[in-house]
Amino acid sequence: MLKGVSFRVNSGEMTALVGPSGGGKSTIASLLARFWDVGSGRILVNGEDIRDVSLGSLMDHISMVFQRVYLFQDTIYNNIAIGRPDATREEVEEAAKKARCYDFIMQLPDGFDTMIGEGGASLSGGEKQRISIARCILKDAPVVILDEATASVDADNERAIQEAISELCRNKTLLVIAHRLKTIRDADQILVVSGGEIIEHGDHASLMDKGGTYAHMVKLQAS
Repeated sequence: MLKGVSFRVNSGEMTALVGPSGGGKSTIASLLARFWDVGSGRILVNGEDIRDVSLGSLMDHISMVFQRVYLFQDTIYNNIAIGRPDATREEVEEAAKKARCYDFIMQLPDGFDTMIGEGGASLSGGEKQRISIARCILKDAPVVILDEATASVDADNERAIQEAISELCRNKTLLVIAHRLKTIRDADQILVVSGGEIIEHGDHASLMDKGGTYAHMVKLQAS
């Protein structure tokens, strides 16, 4: 349960959520996406309570990339195009190139028309991640919620996924749930969430100077 959580995310900036498992990071992201609503308090987007915005309109403005990717039992093309059903084939293919998945798609038996199993069972974890990022690149929503996608993939896939994420996040407002702290050192603000509360708040340099929880986490990961 969150307690007294309050922060502001400015347009075009990156806000990173860090802290122990179960501390409340995913809850904050889920509330922004209206997977459920706040029991008290408000979440405002451009000054408007998100409960007063239709869910469809809200989702038009948010893209989400999670560690656990779900793909439909359909063609790769349709799994990407669901991000924007009116997109042209050229736009779908361009999104795949930006997401670093075009090359491996073209090596499949039927290219973009290759059928994939329920949940993407016929693809590796890294391949599924890149297809989900292509979907979000095609959608081109101004707000991106990113549950750090490289936490459990091999080094080769991590490099490709980081490049894909860089394409996705250009000129976007980012809310990033960070597991590898080296990836969010340039964040505009870092929120340390523990026990349902924000216990530290600042950028990387200021939090390191404080020598508190964040600095301790950075030193642990470095060692």
